Amino acid sequence: MIDFSRELKVLSCFMLFQAFIFNGLSQGIRGLVTSEEGEPLAYATVFARNLNDGIPTNQNGLFEWKLPPGNYDIIVQYLGYQSKLQTVEVKSSWVDLDVSLEMQTFALQEVEVRGDQEDPALTVMRKAIAKAKFHRLQVQEYSMMVYIKGTGELTNAPFFLKKKLKEEGVGLNEAYTSESVSKIHFKQPDEITETVISIRSTGENNQTSPAPYIGASFYDEQINGVISPLSRSAFAYYRFRLEGNFFENGVMVNKIRVIPRSKGEKVFDGYIYIIEDLWAIHSLNLKTSLMGFDVAVTQQYAPVEENIWMPLTHTYTFGGKFFGFAGEYQYLASTRDYQITLNPDLLVDTRILDEKVEEIPDHLPEITKSADPIEQLAAADQMSRKDFRKMVNAYEKESLKEREQAEVLSQRTYKVDSMATKRGLVYWDSIRPVQLTAKEIQGYRRDDSLAVVEAARESDVDSVAQKAKRKFQPLDFLTGGDYSFGKGRSAGFHSNWTNMSFNTVEGFKIGFSGYYRAEKNTKMADSVTNHLRSWNFRPAFRYGFASKKSYGMLHIRRSVTKGRPGHTWGIEGGKYLYQYNGEDPINEQVNALYSLFFRQNYMKLYEKTFTRLYLAHRITDAFTYRVNFRLEDRVNLENNSDYSFYNKPERTYTSNRPMNQEAGNEAFAPNEAVLVSGAIEWRPGLKYRIRNGRKFPLMETSPLVKFNYNKNFSGAGKFDHLELGVVHAFNFGVSGKLDLNVQTGTFLNHSQVYFMDFKHFGGNRTIFSNMGAASNYRFLDYYQYSTAGPYFSSIMHYQFRKFLFTQLPVLRFSGIRENLFFNYLKTQNAPHYWELGYSLDNLYRIFRVEIGAGFENGKYKRGGIRFGIATFIQVNVGE
Repeated sequence: MIDFSRELKVLSCFMLFQAFIFNGLSQGIRGLVTSEEGEPLAYATVFARNLNDGIPTNQNGLFEWKLPPGNYDIIVQYLGYQSKLQTVEVKSSWVDLDVSLEMQTFALQEVEVRGDQEDPALTVMRKAIAKAKFHRLQVQEYSMMVYIKGTGELTNAPFFLKKKLKEEGVGLNEAYTSESVSKIHFKQPDEITETVISIRSTGENNQTSPAPYIGASFYDEQINGVISPLSRSAFAYYRFRLEGNFFENGVMVNKIRVIPRSKGEKVFDGYIYIIEDLWAIHSLNLKTSLMGFDVAVTQQYAPVEENIWMPLTHTYTFGGKFFGFAGEYQYLASTRDYQITLNPDLLVDTRILDEKVEEIPDHLPEITKSADPIEQLAAADQMSRKDFRKMVNAYEKESLKEREQAEVLSQRTYKVDSMATKRGLVYWDSIRPVQLTAKEIQGYRRDDSLAVVEAARESDVDSVAQKAKRKFQPLDFLTGGDYSFGKGRSAGFHSNWTNMSFNTVEGFKIGFSGYYRAEKNTKMADSVTNHLRSWNFRPAFRYGFASKKSYGMLHIRRSVTKGRPGHTWGIEGGKYLYQYNGEDPINEQVNALYSLFFRQNYMKLYEKTFTRLYLAHRITDAFTYRVNFRLEDRVNLENNSDYSFYNKPERTYTSNRPMNQEAGNEAFAPNEAVLVSGAIEWRPGLKYRIRNGRKFPLMETSPLVKFNYNKNFSGAGKFDHLELGVVHAFNFGVSGKLDLNVQTGTFLNHSQVYFMDFKHFGGNRTIFSNMGAASNYRFLDYYQYSTAGPYFSSIMHYQFRKFLFTQLPVLRFSGIRENLFFNYLKTQNAPHYWELGYSLDNLYRIFRVEIGAGFENGKYKRGGIRFGIATFIQVNVGE
């Protein structure tokens, strides 16, 4: 089954409900909500005005609400229909309340704009946008109960997998449902505490939490990367049209059509309903797309206090296709029992004037930056929308300055009640605000049966595991294996099949690496921070059948971390083979592929006998330094194998000595080196989020500034190498993203620099592009421009939301991105080298195809096609 809830978690907001109130009651109201034609209205809101509380109907329009005896004003509402008010008296039994809603009648059916007149929707939206941040800040904190139900169906699968899926208990067009009840507490500016009271689901959905959806609001600038219709920049992305207005429960509501100027991802399309004079959201029905998946959101708001409207019912629908799979997933979230504390600074009732169409009275006091913004808001009974927004922005800025941890953008605390997964069917039937459909009930029965079988299997596996620990298997040497000895001690093999390859120096080669680890993990006094101490021993071995030489090394590492800060020191040494570029520009298997099938040996190796001592200290997430001391004996090597499947005479292997414009014979002479190097990594202005008391950095909020210094003290090879670099990604709203990687440096005090100490650049001569968008050059030779002099390197990659082919909405909706890259390199002795290219990204949501060319002093050098992984996929490789 495709889990669309996890696949698209990035695009939801606000998922909420109520738990135990009226648990034991056996009376209330129940019924069916339909249209005039008798069609059930799914997820209509049934709201008790004198309780400021409500519940939704289910997919079939049915509802059942347990209430204590009393009189209730029940309002039933559904987007696009006239709400209906009915007074009911609940005694000692159920009251049947079937409601038929009529289509909404709008006072204004169509707006005809003539000449220089503008659509009245623009005034409505300008005022709503001016007041958006006010509505977000006016509630200082609140708590509520949250019910969330997710139901998904796999509607199609590749024909060759259908039988296998059926064997695994996954059927097509069958409901897979999860439910949870949580208590949520929110505090400004972005602090959320969630206590999960109960969960009912199968498999990994037991970890489902509505918390990721609560941090976003349509009053924010963006909702998980999608531009809100109430964003300050909304007019750059949307056109608005007033389609009518109506009176409901004492307020006038404007129906605004939201039309994206350019349809596709990161913009909404649909309707938003704005309350006149209050300029708050009444409800909305919007849709967008993410990576080719369709996403729809519907929200119904209700007044939980005077002039305070909060979301009551939310539905989110996801659907799409992926490699032959198709499915849809629907979330229902219902919020109840709001407890609200208003911000005492924002208890103002200022009338908003639109200076574009309304006259601003002369008697209004002048707005100044020096005066207190709250005093100015309180003193003015009316204010232009621009001045009002400026005052609210100034107030927010001052509030953030007063915070103890201004660098923390969000704080989340997530707790799970010990009984959360143990609640029975009676409990769920008593607290569920929306009835399950027949399909969902059938799905639960199926899952409960499968759970019994799975539990029996796991019990058998556990009993076997308790009797014997894992034993060595012959294939573990190749595929990897881990063996635990208890008390934090373990050993194992790495995946050594990747160490089997071919190169022209060693011929066919084999390799081995394993590890022994001893670690101790203890909780510190704050009960949140871990104190982790570990020893790691890693031996490595390789043997070349053509060179008939073996190499080995041992790496010993000691690591100590206390939460996020920590330090690592270690020693390694031995005799081993390395690429001249220590960043390994070509993968070992890719080199073997090109050597064996195309007789192209791009990997260039040298032999090094060495000892290295190092220290790496992460003081904070924003600042890390590293120090290395190395003793090295380096020797250039020759090819020992001419083997290849490609045997045409016009192509021969190149020498293992790299071709370079600067390096003479002396650069490849055997040499000894005494090297000291230091590196600093700094992220100025880094922001954080807090999760369950632990602080996590948001690396994208700050550029990475790097300074490297490398010095050789030995003989003729003496030099000082200094380098400064900056890596950062700039987001330009939804319009695009610029990835930038710039380096500059030089060598000082040198008469002779050996080639392994040159500055090397990330070249590429294969059809495979590296993972990172701005990590290396696409067509540069691996060593041609390596230098021992001054240099400047710049790699830039820009991703467009809409460029050439993505002008077509069908391609934008599919999730495809278009990119341009421009890379430039200049060294003292090399010509101006630059690359220009274009790529299609997120093809089938996984791949990237690039085409481009490299130039020397404006003359074409080489070009071609490159294939890689989609740039949104992040792969972090540890030390």
